[in-house]
Amino acid sequence: MSAEGKFTPKMIGIICNWCCYGGADLCGVSRFQYPTYIRLVRVMCSGRVDLKHIFLAFSNGADAVFIGGCHINDCHYNPEGNYDALSMVNLCKKLLEHAGINPKRLRLEWVSAGEGIRFANIMNEFGREIEELGPLGKSEGIDSTELKLRLEKTGKLIPYLKLAKMKELALHNHDQGMYANLYTSEEVDRLIREAPSYWIDQEKCRACMTCAKRCPVDAIISAKQQTHIVDQEKCIKCGTCLTACPPKFSAVTKITGKEVPPPLPEDKRTIVGKDKENAA
Repeated sequence: MSAEGKFTPKMIGIICNWCCYGGADLCGVSRFQYPTYIRLVRVMCSGRVDLKHIFLAFSNGADAVFIGGCHINDCHYNPEGNYDALSMVNLCKKLLEHAGINPKRLRLEWVSAGEGIRFANIMNEFGREIEELGPLGKSEGIDSTELKLRLEKTGKLIPYLKLAKMKELALHNHDQGMYANLYTSEEVDRLIREAPSYWIDQEKCRACMTCAKRCPVDAIISAKQQTHIVDQEKCIKCGTCLTACPPKFSAVTKITGKEVPPPLPEDKRTIVGKDKENAA
């Protein structure tokens, strides 16, 4: 807040090196004015901006995020990078909406290196809009603790959602109009509601290490002669462990709509061989 009590937003602008950054540079050289509270981050391409980057910005206190790239069909770094950004932003708006956050806090625009005045106009317009919206969470009626929990909960599902919507996120269609309807709120809500979890049955696991070796994010807690456990915090819900587990064991279970059973403590996870069991 300023001395007069006016709300001063925290805004992040993630802009591409080849066009939008050039437009921002021309804006500065030409002495066009825009709000000083907008902090710019230069990346090689708008298509390099990930859903996690946006959620991280909001989690760290940003009231709004702007993404700027080359005009469609004029991407200088990756011929179709701005299509990737367009698809990603539309999905992210639905995720923000699911979390109870006004999707207007995220904005995507195309700005060329020669459009300094356009860059200034967009920044001024976006800045005024966020000033009117107010602080993140407060204007949505969400307290800071609840807001953090919602952002963390939705953010953890990003890898799963990227896998589920891989085809749409990789769409490169010259008809920009279709991107607006690429994702629906109902579809995103259903995906989140039906997000699976994977659990290893301690009675069936024989500690063969197969699932641990194939897990792409090292989410399997494993050791020889100890039943394995899925680290739910690290798991991206890809289902690799389910397909990797040998059919003769079938120790991995897909769980939807209910809590995952708690794992056994480490001192009870040792596998006892059949000879030892018979001797006992």
